[in-house]
Amino acid sequence: MNTRKLTLAVVLMASAFGLSSCGNTIRGIGKDTANTVNATQQAGQDVGNAAK
Repeated sequence: MNTRKLTLAVVLMASAFGLSSCGNTIRGIGKDTANTVNATQQAGQDVGNAAK
């Protein structure tokens, strides 16, 4: 019975670490996307100002 509890604990810990890693990756993708949008908007404004 102790082996079963130990195995369950290890599986739960591994799952928790895996899920937290996914959360950080998704958060990073969101920040990268926001930075890309901001850079694209700024480039569009620069082109618009240069055309004037």
